[in-house]
Amino acid sequence: MQQHTEKENVILFPKWKDVLEEESVQALKDKRYEEALSKLDKLLSYHIRSHEIIIGKLICLMELDRHTEAQEICEELLTEKDEHYYHYVHIYLTILFQTNQYELLMEQVDYEFEMGVPSPLEEQFQQLYTMSSKMKADLTVERSSSQLNGLVQAAEEEDHQEQWRIVESLRQMSALPTKTIPPMLANEKVHPVVKTVIMQWLAESDYNQEVSIHKFGRERIVTPSELEKLDDIAILHQARSLLEETEQKNPTLFDMLEKLLFRFLYVHYPILPPSEEVFQLAEAIKHVGQEYLGIHMEEESPQSEKMQQFSEEVMLCDSLYLSIIEE
Repeated sequence: MQQHTEKENVILFPKWKDVLEEESVQALKDKRYEEALSKLDKLLSYHIRSHEIIIGKLICLMELDRHTEAQEICEELLTEKDEHYYHYVHIYLTILFQTNQYELLMEQVDYEFEMGVPSPLEEQFQQLYTMSSKMKADLTVERSSSQLNGLVQAAEEEDHQEQWRIVESLRQMSALPTKTIPPMLANEKVHPVVKTVIMQWLAESDYNQEVSIHKFGRERIVTPSELEKLDDIAILHQARSLLEETEQKNPTLFDMLEKLLFRFLYVHYPILPPSEEVFQLAEAIKHVGQEYLGIHMEEESPQSEKMQQFSEEVMLCDSLYLSIIEE
């Protein structure tokens, strides 16, 4: 624990040390926490650092709602692993519980059990873990309920950035999708990038009911839990292999082509072109990438209607992707 250094070479007389200790104890008993903290900090500034003084300071900080400071001190004390280790662990877990940091509390308890907890503390730690698990679940439900209401409003108002923010937040907190979520996949007011995230969220939640998804005038019926992940789909790897010849010749262009390919597939997912069209898709991506980078292209035959369509879609998807996701 870091201490003040301005009195590095000054010694506190024993009498004054005793007075400060007695006064800090009395202030603590009288719940005069600001005064007690001031006197404890005075003692610490003279490098008088007993277990009692440290505990007293932690109590003051917690009572004054200065939990972040108390947490930081505890985290530093835990690294010292001295004879008071489990007393500090107990205070640390209390701080985490009081500040709703249930995930961190559960991780710490897991660590303690892995290291070996003294028998008298096992039941207490297990109870804390169980309570935190329940509180975390309740908190997730409470937060997700509020977020879901906001998502419905963002969809109605076509606020695409807010749609993305809320869905990502729900996904990150592992909230379970409610019945209001699947219909959003067919809602034209929901951004196609957001629909991709919703589909990934449903898949991660093992949603095993059929859903209808609409994108760019196309519709597909899918079961999210059975969908291939975007990184695993065949057309991604097929197209990438067709683009790899560019990697050695022009790494900058290849990097651009990879991004265009991923963004195209991300925005369309899970309504993707068939494998038979992968060559035309790859050629369209090359064409767009060269145009974006201002690379002179040798005289080439006019694009087919399908390639022209892909080129337009690649540019559209690039724009749609970057309008939501910053890179």
